[in-house]
Amino acid sequence: MDRFPRNDIISLVDQAPRYDLAESVGPDLQLAQLLADDGMRELRLGYGSAAGEGALRQAIAEAHGAAPDNVVVTAGGMHALFLAAFLLCDRGSEAVVASPLFPLAANTLRAVGAELRTLPLRFDAGYQPDLDSLRKLLSPATRLVSLATPQNPSGVAISRATLCEIVRLVAERSPHAYLLVDETYREAAYGDAAVAASAVDLDARVITTGSLSKCHGVPGLRIGWAITRDTALREQLLTAKFSTVLSCGKLDEWLALRVLQRREHILGERREHLARNLAITEAWVRRESGRVEWVRPDAGALCCVRLRREVFDGAAVERFHRALPDQEVRVGNGRWFGEESRVFRLGFGLLPAPELTNALERLSTALKAASAD
Repeated sequence: MDRFPRNDIISLVDQAPRYDLAESVGPDLQLAQLLADDGMRELRLGYGSAAGEGALRQAIAEAHGAAPDNVVVTAGGMHALFLAAFLLCDRGSEAVVASPLFPLAANTLRAVGAELRTLPLRFDAGYQPDLDSLRKLLSPATRLVSLATPQNPSGVAISRATLCEIVRLVAERSPHAYLLVDETYREAAYGDAAVAASAVDLDARVITTGSLSKCHGVPGLRIGWAITRDTALREQLLTAKFSTVLSCGKLDEWLALRVLQRREHILGERREHLARNLAITEAWVRRESGRVEWVRPDAGALCCVRLRREVFDGAAVERFHRALPDQEVRVGNGRWFGEESRVFRLGFGLLPAPELTNALERLSTALKAASAD
């Protein structure tokens, strides 16, 4: 039995092409940037705490306006999503997800037998949720509403006012449900742009999840978290974490704490990098506006671009995707995320600015070849 349906996004963990515009991360942080002292020599490599090392939980809590006892450290953000799905959704219970979305967020819910109800997010509406549509999807059988802000693949954020209204709707229509808000990209702002406040303080039945993978550049550490002010749920998350992985790696947690101790410096550098690359991407979209359109992201290292219907019929869309390997370029096909294939996720955060410029020029070559009669 296939508990987890295959999705071609798995290719992102295989060999990357020369110009990878499918990735959703920024540049990888290097280990040398964290080893300014030799404190690692004294690190004892026994079991860690099931909740996560205390100083690490304190640092995570401070970044979210929460308390350390609200935090459970997990083996990456996906582990947090899985634990929430496993604890809150029985076979036959309902869960609401927004689409397009990171496909593994839906796979975890399907794996535990939840019946998914999908809230469509539309390119032409700027990927903003329609609250009337959400209201119709909620029912007394709903156990979890799972959203992301900023979203993957679009980088579009949901405003705090809208999140407050969603909390109200869930409480009114689905009194036994929790609202999960994946905030993986929350701190990946552009330059000096303000960082949105965490949703964790909106209600006791809100769970926020995140990780060090996207904003901080250390996906290899596999450190994530779930934060909730619901004491009983936090205890369930703690027990479920212990029952699946016991604890996270002591070395991973030690390095994760060093990342967060240097948080302002690391995030500051990366926000400037993202701002530069966003400007390059925006200029490219303007130059190619006869062939493509986009939804400008609010944060994160990614955005959604759409091939114009008046230029690209179905055959031309397929020609475009087939032309990319010859240009040594990869983008994220919209089908990976529940979108149509004429939309693609463009990851502008991974490459240095000169390489991003080269990659976009090659993307233009593929566009021209695919749109030619």
